[in-house]
Amino acid sequence: MKQNIGEKIIEFNKNLKFSGNLPDGFDVLNPFIENPETLVVMSQFYKKFYNDDKPRKFIIGINPSRHGAGVTGVPFTDTKRLETVCGIEMKSAHTHEVSSVFLYEVIEAFGGVEKFYKEFYINSPFPLAIVKKSKNIWVNANYYDDNELFASVKTYMIETLRKHLDLGLDHTEVFVLGKKNAEFLKKINKEEKLFGQLTVLEHPRYIQQYKSKEKEFYLTKYLEALTKK
Repeated sequence: MKQNIGEKIIEFNKNLKFSGNLPDGFDVLNPFIENPETLVVMSQFYKKFYNDDKPRKFIIGINPSRHGAGVTGVPFTDTKRLETVCGIEMKSAHTHEVSSVFLYEVIEAFGGVEKFYKEFYINSPFPLAIVKKSKNIWVNANYYDDNELFASVKTYMIETLRKHLDLGLDHTEVFVLGKKNAEFLKKINKEEKLFGQLTVLEHPRYIQQYKSKEKEFYLTKYLEALTKK
């Protein structure tokens, strides 16, 4: 039986595994292995919002944070927004993630979760959370923070991007969150010819942390980019 896009995404997430070697001081968190409830709520999410065969446009983040998809399995979605906006409760964890706040403001302005997720799919070239040791505690890390780290994950990122596109995504134009993220993805795209146009938007975390007074400007910028024909 042919799978719909939601079923393909659930299968993709269930089979995620990174077995490469990382530089000292870095580690990868896989919530789909570490917390059984993550698989449950992630599956509920994609069954609810992706239960069809409609191609989506691809919004590309960096890699999940420990408090967003690193817990819920849903990109840019902490447990607060998973429950209050998406209607899916997660009992084993309670998280607040800065990027999730702005992204869900975009989603609300776009017309709500039903409409937004009918048109867009969000994920990352490295779809698992990366953490680094800092003063004996683990903190979020980006795949591009360290040259050796990027070299360790690049092949996996390319494989993952191809698998995302195989879900049936529209790859004529993709939306890249974060300017530095875009620099790396442009280099990869030049080598691998994965996408057509790359439209770059400021990362939600950057907007929330450093440009909160100009939030309306960035909301408008996102909406204009995501709704243009």
